[in-house]
Amino acid sequence: MSDDLVIAGKHFKSRLIVGTGRYRTMEDMVNALDASGTEMVTVAIRRLDLDDPSKKTILDYIDWTRYNILPNTAGSRTAEEAVFVARLGREVTRTDFVKLEVIPDARYLFPDPAATLEAARQLIAEGFIVLPYIHADPVLAQKLEEAGCATVMPLGSAIGSGQGIHTREELRIILEQARVPVVVDAGLAVPSDASTALEMGAQAVLVNTAIAQAKDPALMAEAFKHGVEAGRKAFLAGRIPTRTSAIASSPTADVPQPAPVRS
Repeated sequence: MSDDLVIAGKHFKSRLIVGTGRYRTMEDMVNALDASGTEMVTVAIRRLDLDDPSKKTILDYIDWTRYNILPNTAGSRTAEEAVFVARLGREVTRTDFVKLEVIPDARYLFPDPAATLEAARQLIAEGFIVLPYIHADPVLAQKLEEAGCATVMPLGSAIGSGQGIHTREELRIILEQARVPVVVDAGLAVPSDASTALEMGAQAVLVNTAIAQAKDPALMAEAFKHGVEAGRKAFLAGRIPTRTSAIASSPTADVPQPAPVRS
């Protein structure tokens, strides 16, 4: 049976989306993308130098025949800025997909919920396929889904923090209510974090810093690939229920008992 990740009718075999920022070298990035098995990579359009056509950008190092480019609006502080960057991203990458980020706070990098919803509605009206990055807010997730977003992308913890998943209870509610794919984005540090997200029922994860800043980015990317695959298989297999007491793994009925000792 096919177990594809489906976003806006587009099928993906991999459930790992990989970012392209913070790599020490372009070679590290290319090798990590290859090792990850990803089919979708996200690129911050605002951070590309598009004024000089002769100057290479990240986009020149990515194999467009192999990866789907997901432009993002990172660096946008308002809904207006995000819409502008999304339009620019569509011109540059020739895709209607956009990862929507509206982040006014430079210290904690938490997304603005009201501006995100405003920008999402405008972009959807313009024909974009919107994947919004949000705090793990079940009410906002529902509003964005109702607005027509293709996914919701709640954070596990602060961007780049490596804290793992701090929003489990909120994620459980979002996963229970969502009818679009839920992609856990931000804060994941190690493959077990990604596995946990998939075990909970998330359809995918997005990972950047944990791979890019690892001592060996390609090896970490491969590890995340396997973590995502293991988490998805565990979710499909169905975990055992949690109990408050122990239960023997070996049968206790009809087990021969030792003969009584004669005095």
